Amino acid sequence: MSRTGTRTRTRTEEFQELRPLLFSIAYRILGSVSEAEDAVQETWLRYEAVPTEPRSVKAYLSAAVTRVSINVLRSARVRREAYVGPWFPEPLLADPYQDPERSAELADSVSTAALLLLERLSPLERAVFVLREVFDFGFPEIASAVGRSEAACRQLVVRARRHMAEDRPRFEASRKERTELASRFFQALREGDVDGLQELLAAEVTLVGDGGGKAPQLARAVVGARNVARLLAEVFPRMARAAVTFEPHEVNGEPGAVFRDRDGKVLHTMVLDVGDGRIRAIRNVINPDKLRHLGPVADPWAVHREVRNTP
Repeated sequence: MSRTGTRTRTRTEEFQELRPLLFSIAYRILGSVSEAEDAVQETWLRYEAVPTEPRSVKAYLSAAVTRVSINVLRSARVRREAYVGPWFPEPLLADPYQDPERSAELADSVSTAALLLLERLSPLERAVFVLREVFDFGFPEIASAVGRSEAACRQLVVRARRHMAEDRPRFEASRKERTELASRFFQALREGDVDGLQELLAAEVTLVGDGGGKAPQLARAVVGARNVARLLAEVFPRMARAAVTFEPHEVNGEPGAVFRDRDGKVLHTMVLDVGDGRIRAIRNVINPDKLRHLGPVADPWAVHREVRNTP
């Protein structure tokens, strides 16, 4: 227990105060809401079992959740190599951790595009990059968390920065520009407006879905503004006639939407990757296993059959 003013705080209170930070660290390392929640729970069990109070509870818990996440990621990498089709991170509708001084870094690091770039890093590189670049931990703390020297951690950060910079867009859109572009996109989607959609898409835009073999998905990514616009304009009016609805919603800090079946169950999420004034990628998470934290999940195969048979 630690003392705040005249009152002694319990370990449970201290842990709950830091839980948003711990989850946010774990999610950025793992790209999975469920695995991040498990890592946070394992961190609590370790903290609860420590006989003496750590000098810094924040440092202890941050190091513990980082170590747990690295171990989980190493085993998760093996599973992801056998994953059916493209792998996307589990959608996050709201980041529980907020820090006004790190708001830009926090928002950028949780985007689907950034999390996919992080997949290129080794587990150690990823953990060190997240702690340093996103949460601004000092190198002594990072070295303690990952069990490496400060010099080694500095080298890991340099390598990670280089990998992360390779596919960054040259011109990032502002939040206002992304919101306005998304609003126009979803309006055109509702209307099945091919030309309106095509106008908003980058020439080499890609449309791709993560079904993990557990939901209907495209055999391969659809590439090109005209091809993507035609497919969207054909499919979504039929989905609407089958009582599928969608609500625009920020997903992983980017403009997107949550789609639901006629009973209000979650069908899939969509994220728009905006850069250089156009939509560069449209990524859908359809795998029901990745949607359960959002609420009751629809039967994607049943919806697919209904949409396919809808005139």
